[in-house]
Amino acid sequence: MPYPILIVEDDPDASSLVSHIVQHLQQPFEAVSDAEQAITRLYSSGKTFGAVIIDIALPGKDGWELLKYIRSQPSTEKLRCIAVTAYHTSKTREQAVLAGFDAYFPKPLDATHFARELATLLA
Repeated sequence: MPYPILIVEDDPDASSLVSHIVQHLQQPFEAVSDAEQAITRLYSSGKTFGAVIIDIALPGKDGWELLKYIRSQPSTEKLRCIAVTAYHTSKTREQAVLAGFDAYFPKPLDATHFARELATLLA
């Protein structure tokens, strides 16, 4: 059984769409709405995750800060982290890759493209 994917998305509609796509790929997942909940799941639940899909514009600690924290911890420094954002520009894409995200997807998500790319990333 594959490791679950952690979805960190504060918008209920976007979280539902990402969850649906991940479920379509027959991947187990958990969804949380902010970085603090993500940190709790990643480091206190005793679970191992296969990837984290992170909305960059989270309330409180944003997706950039969450990525930095994940990359700073030995247990998760190599965890696949995928950025999604409604605030897309080519500069944001470049910053996401330079910051250490493994992939970047602008919202609204193209479900077919996102599913195909996610399947490749998780393979």
